[in-house]
Amino acid sequence: MEEETSKLPLPDTFLDFLQTNGIDPLIYTAIESTPRYIRLKPGSEAYIEEIEAEIKCRLQKPYKEGKIYGIDAASGAAVLALDILVGDHVLDLCAAPGAKLCMISDLLGDSGTVTGVDVARHRLAACRTMLQKYVLGDACRLFVADGTTFSLMPLRDRLDSISCEFALEENKDTFTEWTSRRPWKERKRAARAKENAASRLVSETDHPELIFYGKTSGVVGLSKYELYKTVSSSEFSSSGYDKVLVDAECTHDGSIRHIQKFEHWGWETLNGRVLNAERSDNLTTLQLKLLKNGFRLLRVGGSLVYSTCSLTVSQNEDVIEWFLKENSSAALQEIDAAKDWPCKIKNMTCKCQIIQEISLMSSSGKTLVYQARFNYGANCV
Repeated sequence: MEEETSKLPLPDTFLDFLQTNGIDPLIYTAIESTPRYIRLKPGSEAYIEEIEAEIKCRLQKPYKEGKIYGIDAASGAAVLALDILVGDHVLDLCAAPGAKLCMISDLLGDSGTVTGVDVARHRLAACRTMLQKYVLGDACRLFVADGTTFSLMPLRDRLDSISCEFALEENKDTFTEWTSRRPWKERKRAARAKENAASRLVSETDHPELIFYGKTSGVVGLSKYELYKTVSSSEFSSSGYDKVLVDAECTHDGSIRHIQKFEHWGWETLNGRVLNAERSDNLTTLQLKLLKNGFRLLRVGGSLVYSTCSLTVSQNEDVIEWFLKENSSAALQEIDAAKDWPCKIKNMTCKCQIIQEISLMSSSGKTLVYQARFNYGANCV
């Protein structure tokens, strides 16, 4: 399905930003149509003809019935680059708003687990809604937490047994099957905690807030002690996540549709959200921290996808270069899956050559994948 992009009157400040970063402004004003993509939920193949007939009707019925969900092809490419296998334990370190999380759950099927983390509670709640709507949450856990410090293990097996005395003491905090209707005392504690946290960001010392868990996620039957047990770095090396996705916060300048929204929001808001130099510097620091923590959480032999929807070198190649300098055991490696992806080169030839799908492999056997993603022009999807 295709929708025409509008010719946008780009402000001079944004044009200066594009010129500084070597980005062709024509990709934002092209008359060509921008493709839109949907993902068919596994098990709904029998409805393909019905869904295709609904396309001209804006797909309202299939969406409501949970047969399809919308996802940018570039976002889907980031998930495919993970090369998810049966039984994998996957971490989505910046999970909101949830389309990639749903696709990961789709690919896992009835095996493995997926853990979604995001610092924004209201956005992570949207992930929970999607998982429930599409019946994909059985093997999923969702944590409100800072992705730069998140440090919980995947629940491969029950953790080591604790003493009977401690188990009895903690029994009142054992997780039962998740329900949206929490007991009154729990709601009261959550409300009090929300009030205390209203004026501050998530603290490095705070426990991640578990807002959803499925019946096969490994949480049911655990005590809070077991779930939040502190582990060493060596334990992550042997029992960490098989795959990690870091779709990092960025300036979104590579998302054509996002930039188009400023025509309605007002171009003056673009300065604070995209063009502000201090914000850009803070973002690259955040991106590097997310990347480093995601890599730390991998087991030996695991792989990580790092993606952004920015076209700037500073948020992509430079972040990878900084990471490599601090991780001498890492090395670049191509992604086989990307070789067959069509690449629309118009107006972005040099950028398309720069933004190749690559990965990093350490001598210890860990693998890191880098993918700069965007929605138009030279997107390799």
